[in-house]
Amino acid sequence: MVVLSIACLVPGYVRAGGGFLGIDHRVAYDNSGVWNRNIQSGLLYGSIAGVGLGALAFGDQDKFGDTLWRSVDAMVFTGVTTEAMKYTFQRERPSQTSDPNRFFQGSHAQSFPSGEVAAISAAVTPFLAEYGSDHPVVYALALLPAYDAVARVKTRGHWQSDVLVGAGVGVGFGIYASKRNSPLIISWLPGGFKIGFVHHFK
Repeated sequence: MVVLSIACLVPGYVRAGGGFLGIDHRVAYDNSGVWNRNIQSGLLYGSIAGVGLGALAFGDQDKFGDTLWRSVDAMVFTGVTTEAMKYTFQRERPSQTSDPNRFFQGSHAQSFPSGEVAAISAAVTPFLAEYGSDHPVVYALALLPAYDAVARVKTRGHWQSDVLVGAGVGVGFGIYASKRNSPLIISWLPGGFKIGFVHHFK
């Protein structure tokens, strides 16, 4: 769903180009208005804080809290995976080169994949899986990683394939976390975390 949304929102990007998918090319740099880097950062850190604090507040005692903890799982797994991929593939960003085929350029090159798009995709996917069929408006959450994907390309932080693969990683872990019998990370924590602050002080 998230990857499809990104593809629909960036039709102008999907044309002949370079990179391993053949779609990568620099676009006109734009760090103004809604595409401003500060807004992108705010979305990322807001997603992390919202999911993390929400999970601690609600615990795992109800459907909403359980979904938050699944988002925590997905974001952690996604973060570890994308960091490993960045150091493995060492691709230069569009801000560093006009050539999208420059992989294995050293640890300073960390364009592939987009960790931000991956993290936001991971955060929203468990909510889409849990609530989307009963409350279709929830699918609007897919616009958040879609926006970030476009913004990262416009500010030359990533190539088009970086954001698509990042979204794929995040969605994949989001689906995995949604299908588990129970959230994994909370099972490693003391039992009090399962209750949550909201329920604990009722």
